Amino acid sequence: MNLGLKGKSAFIAGASSGLGLAVATALVREGCNVTFCSRNEVRIKKAADTILQHDWADPARVFPTVCDVTRESEIRRAIDRSVERFGGLHILLTNAGGPKTGFIDDFSAEDWKVGLELNLVSTINLCRHALPHLRRAAREDRHARILMLTSIAAKQPIGSLYLSNTSRAGVQGFAKTLSEEVGKDGITVNTLLPGFTRTERLQHLVDDLMAREGKTKEEVEAGWASQASLNRMGEPWEFAAAAIFLASEQAGFITGIALPIDGGYSKHVI
Repeated sequence: MNLGLKGKSAFIAGASSGLGLAVATALVREGCNVTFCSRNEVRIKKAADTILQHDWADPARVFPTVCDVTRESEIRRAIDRSVERFGGLHILLTNAGGPKTGFIDDFSAEDWKVGLELNLVSTINLCRHALPHLRRAAREDRHARILMLTSIAAKQPIGSLYLSNTSRAGVQGFAKTLSEEVGKDGITVNTLLPGFTRTERLQHLVDDLMAREGKTKEEVEAGWASQASLNRMGEPWEFAAAAIFLASEQAGFITGIALPIDGGYSKHVI
């Protein structure tokens, strides 16, 4: 299937590893011009090297940049640099690392503020600064997509993930509201809700549960896998495959949805 992504330009936040990097890699493979960012210069350059080791990767289409998404000025600068580099913006993927874990008495007011700024406010600001460029892309190329990477925890809260459960549920409300407003402009807005997928972030959760509950890594992962209909954990490339479809030309009539990519972990009916 031709996804109609060749020559389109994308901005991927939080892409030095894990799901963000998987999506950036898949988009480059489809012929996209991809700007991808991290607040850590060493890590984002390493991520670029990871993509460029493939013989299908065109260096001209790969633009790593440093951006702390909790700082609005850095978001503005990074998106402007991306548009200057590639001449426009067709696809935005919002993403950031997960906040700290714990239970209600483990968090201060400052912890709540930091968690909401990391996962909710950063998403809002990325969209705000990308929208003028996406509106132009919708008018000129009839291709403008916003994807927000959240978590299955937004629909089915996970114990000890108070900050993530709360902030990502906020993203869902923002996304649905935004989809209603910008649909008339030709921009689609969808959220992607990964389940337990093999990433660095998940390893941090494994370590946390090992320490809290005295379990082995194998026991923790087996417990998660057993809750999914497919009885296994996901891989980053599987998440990326769903993401690039929603970013594609063919997905132009899909907006306002929250798509679980979780192997059947979530048990809600709709």
